Amino acid sequence: MGDLFQSTHLIILLLIGLFIVAPFWQIFKKAGYAPALSFLMLIPYVNLGIFLWLAFSDWPVLKKSRQQQIPPTP
Repeated sequence: MGDLFQSTHLIILLLIGLFIVAPFWQIFKKAGYAPALSFLMLIPYVNLGIFLWLAFSDWPVLKKSRQQQIPPTP
């Protein structure tokens, strides 16, 4: 009974981790950052810092699109 209980908890924890990492993987990828940063969202307090950094930083993908829209001056 104890082994079943522990394996069930492990499966639940892995699913929770997947539901946390998978969306942030896509967010980081679309923002132009390394998607592997999404694993930092599993660490308490670090996830809050990463989330705030992501919210208030200039995304590389937006910087790149702004540079392509502005024609160079002669």
